[in-house]
Amino acid sequence: MAIATINPATGEIIKTFAPLTDPQIDEKIGKAEETFRSYRWSSFADRGKWMLQAARILEEEQDRFGRMMTLEMGKPIKAAKAEALKCAWACRYYVENGERFLADIEIKTDATRSDVHFQPLGPILAVMPWNFPFWQVFRFAVPALMAGNVALLKHASNVPQCALAIEEIFTRAGFPAEVFQTLLIGSEEVEHVIDDPRVRAATLTGSIGAGKAIGGEAGRRIKKTVLELGGSDPFIIMPSADLNVAVKTAVQARTINNGQSCIAAKRFIVAESVAEPFERQFVEAMKNLKIGDPMDEKTDIGPLATADQVKILDEQVRRSVSGGARLLTGGKPVDRPGFYYPPTVLTDIPKETPAYREEMFGPVASLFRVANIDEAIDLANNTIFGLGSSVWTNDREERARFIEEMEAGMVFVNAMVASDPRLPFGGVKQSGYGRELSDFGIREFVNIKTVCIKEGGEGNRSETE
Repeated sequence: MAIATINPATGEIIKTFAPLTDPQIDEKIGKAEETFRSYRWSSFADRGKWMLQAARILEEEQDRFGRMMTLEMGKPIKAAKAEALKCAWACRYYVENGERFLADIEIKTDATRSDVHFQPLGPILAVMPWNFPFWQVFRFAVPALMAGNVALLKHASNVPQCALAIEEIFTRAGFPAEVFQTLLIGSEEVEHVIDDPRVRAATLTGSIGAGKAIGGEAGRRIKKTVLELGGSDPFIIMPSADLNVAVKTAVQARTINNGQSCIAAKRFIVAESVAEPFERQFVEAMKNLKIGDPMDEKTDIGPLATADQVKILDEQVRRSVSGGARLLTGGKPVDRPGFYYPPTVLTDIPKETPAYREEMFGPVASLFRVANIDEAIDLANNTIFGLGSSVWTNDREERARFIEEMEAGMVFVNAMVASDPRLPFGGVKQSGYGRELSDFGIREFVNIKTVCIKEGGEGNRSETE
């Protein structure tokens, strides 16, 4: 795929970029390693000062960065501006909490003193997707940089201006120039970067296929990875739920970012006793969403990010309908310039169709009816994914069962799944491993070093490892 800005609202090629040559890549990795040797010893106070300046840049220039995101991948402009502000929130959160998260932890043993000590690893490669072109990067980069690491970003090839703008933000904020570098390279160059011994670890947000490739390459070189992959999150509505609030949230949860989110609700599992009113209200609300220019503040649904995304989604819907699923609204690309696909709802979905088995990365909702909580949990867990889940109930016993039995990295009760700097983010099964955000995220890319001190030269009495 060419490295280029293509306006998804029109299909127009705005700007193309030449990928880095192998010598240029090598030079950037070398600069990252050299910078790390000094940056790792910088104080939290200095890192915090620079990170607060990054937050101010994001806040003061949210309009510019928002328009850039919308131009490159089509998200509604209001959501794009909000994304810039969320990145600023993450910056401020780790300034306030990062030093505490990485403070030595004393553990009582038979030694004079035993500590757990946290130290940075070095240059970290981040392979990031286009759907949240700022937030996905910042939620990795902010804790990584506050921990003393340096970052190399390989961003998606359709958001090069966002990638370069993020590098610019950190540089303007005062960080040493090579602490954060963007690598304008294609996916075929990623193995070369991972293979370099100066690169100590890697993180990826993307598809299962990309996760297998990155995880495999890093594993062969014994390098740490964090993988945040796909999701087909369930949104479960039980009889005790507030139906009106559930419907309103369900529409938002399915169509956020034009439906292109790993944690978007994709499978709506509804108790039979409330299934009919939920379906009626949900379908009507989906029909009423405004499709249009993502730069227009009144637009609800903008274009998908690429022409390929439209083709893939349309094929999944057509195969599901031909396999027996019933179409309630939408179901074919919008007849206008750009990469538009309408809000779509499917029901009566057979098990072997894409709408049942695959992740639908666009505004397509799959509706299911269940008799009771047992069927709801079984259906929700009957997937290769395990990222997030949203359950709607005001029954305490049901809530306890959902929390314990859902096979997911996150369970939200009476709320849609969302990332939050204060909470760990990640999944299980083929949704990946490791965690981003909170104290768990900042400790993913550090050496968790055991320090044991005995006074007076007394030896270790243990005869085992």
